[in-house]
Amino acid sequence: MTMKTMILAAGRGERMRPLTDHTPKPLLAVGGKPLIVWHLERLAAAGLRDVVINHAWLGERLEAALGDGRRWGVRITWSPEPAGGLETAGGIAQALPWLDSDPFLVINGDVWCDWNPMRAWELASAMAPRDLAWLLLVDNPTHHPQGDFWRVGGRACDPSSPPEGGERLTFSGIGLYRPELLADVPRGSSARLAPLLRRAMGNGQILASGYQGAWIDVGTPARLAALDRALLRPGAGTALS
Repeated sequence: MTMKTMILAAGRGERMRPLTDHTPKPLLAVGGKPLIVWHLERLAAAGLRDVVINHAWLGERLEAALGDGRRWGVRITWSPEPAGGLETAGGIAQALPWLDSDPFLVINGDVWCDWNPMRAWELASAMAPRDLAWLLLVDNPTHHPQGDFWRVGGRACDPSSPPEGGERLTFSGIGLYRPELLADVPRGSSARLAPLLRRAMGNGQILASGYQGAWIDVGTPARLAALDRALLRPGAGTALS
């Protein structure tokens, strides 16, 4: 079984300005290397070598910095988007021609997580034909205390319908998707992912796992600086305390 991976890197990074005025957010350095390179290295180590990366803001700088990915042991296919980008679902739908008909892994380019992408193989194998996605959920960080979705019995539920005995968690930006989830999104159109997920959750078609390891949404200069300091500590790099 082969598996493709998509890294989402088309965002403008408004909250990171002025750092992102001249540098795309995935190229901001933490622990001595660009944020996106941490993803590429983990993917290569897991044998996930076919990677699609979308871009919009300063995309030419991403392509110039990463090239074909050979330096990190991966093969990069670029999926350029128009100025302003296509939102998450639109970006994935635009890239579907380079992704498999089987479940594929998608990772937000602006998160840092020590989750092992090698697990994607077994998770994809465990998806039933009617399951449209699997989401990695994490404990709610202080900047997002309300969380995103409920998790009950290995499935994600719409937050508007709180279930019995569940826990509300935050979506990590890491997930497996079947292309059927994006079937109603025309190529080249802008579309958000959350409404598609909520609709599928209503039909019981979204799997979810909780994760207790290190995860950081690198969404502000302060969080970027804190992650950089943590990764530069002796013994850091595979996990954060």
